[in-house]
Amino acid sequence: MLAENLSSALRAIAENLRSPVMFILILLIIIAVVMLGSMIAEFFTERRRLKAKMPQLVDDIKNEDKELADTIANSGLLKRQKQVLLELTIHPELTPVMREALARRLLFEEQSHYDRIVKITDLTSRLGPMLGLLGTLIPLGPGLIALGQGDTYTLSQSLLTAFDTTIAGLAAAALAFVISAIRRNWYENYMTMLEALMECILDREACHEK
Repeated sequence: MLAENLSSALRAIAENLRSPVMFILILLIIIAVVMLGSMIAEFFTERRRLKAKMPQLVDDIKNEDKELADTIANSGLLKRQKQVLLELTIHPELTPVMREALARRLLFEEQSHYDRIVKITDLTSRLGPMLGLLGTLIPLGPGLIALGQGDTYTLSQSLLTAFDTTIAGLAAAALAFVISAIRRNWYENYMTMLEALMECILDREACHEK
């Protein structure tokens, strides 16, 4: 008797989860498509404009005959990168130790900014298969009951729902995974460039202090 009651409770929970799971799967697909559009827009508005040549830029920063602010402004870097580097140069009152601490803080903020963007698609790529599996298993219970009663229509509808949710979950996860991989590669490149240029600026400012 207890086992039957527990089984009935679990079946009720599973049935009540069907609609929320399907809703979240649709939401994940929408998120993946929106993030794809966001990545394409980012490529054309920002990524394509990244034309900085690192060896030449490093030499220009180290060249004390050139104005640092002008070098950064005309560097071909992204707007965010320029803002961070300029922030590091506009505080002449800072000691070398304080300037280095500011550089670490600015790098941390930039890394956090990029991590927040990638985290959205990372989460989607993980949740998609899980919810797709839930959406596959939940309709199978009523489908098996219908099979035992000879109700092939209910069985076919349950199987169709199971297949649809599986496809939706995997499609959202695959798209989100690709977006995360591409963006992570971009942002790692940005951070590596930014860190190297900050080191050059700190070295130049340290030489001025001597």
